[in-house]
Amino acid sequence: YEEFWSDLQQQDRLDLHTALSRDQQEKIYVQDRILEQEELIWDLLQKGAYLYVCGDANKMAKDVEQALMQINEKHMKCDTKAARTYLQHLRKEKRYQRDVY
Repeated sequence: YEEFWSDLQQQDRLDLHTALSRDQQEKIYVQDRILEQEELIWDLLQKGAYLYVCGDANKMAKDVEQALMQINEKHMKCDTKAARTYLQHLRKEKRYQRDVY
C-alpha cells in the first residue's frame, strides 16, 4: 500500500505517523505517538477524521484504546464511561476501526 498512502499524503488527505518498537534501541509504541499528538488527534476527530488501528490485538490494541480514552477524558472533561461511549459512537460511525489479530 506504500504508493496508495504516499499519494494520499501528497494530496494532503492523509497525515501518517508511524511507531517503530523493534527497529531502534528506544522503543516507541503506537500509544506513545497517540499521546504525543493528542491535541492534533482530538482536533482531527472533532473535524470528522477516521482512525484506523492495525496490529496486535493482545497488547497494542488495548494500549492504544487506553490512550484514546485518556484523550477523550481530558478533552471532554468526563469520566471513563462517557469517554468509552464516545469511542463507541466513533465505531458506530465507522470512524474508529480496528484490524487487530
